[in-house]
Amino acid sequence: MGKAVAYLVALLAGVVVVGWVVSSLIGPFLFYLIVGAIAVGGGLYVYGKLKKSIAPGTRTQRRIEAAAKTYRMRNQ
Repeated sequence: MGKAVAYLVALLAGVVVVGWVVSSLIGPFLFYLIVGAIAVGGGLYVYGKLKKSIAPGTRTQRRIEAAAKTYRMRNQ
């Protein structure tokens, strides 16, 4: 557990240092524009994966529908 935390802290520190160096080299506006584009792209990727995973006919969707049916029957 201690090693995992140490690696996580080291990774976070590395990201901060690399971000600071890149930001100072290419300018703050362009840096934040690139970071924003990466964040939006990542969000769209996660949204697409999530939407696909709960599409009609998938196991997750059937479980959600079964839970909703059980909830409705219990609260009648």
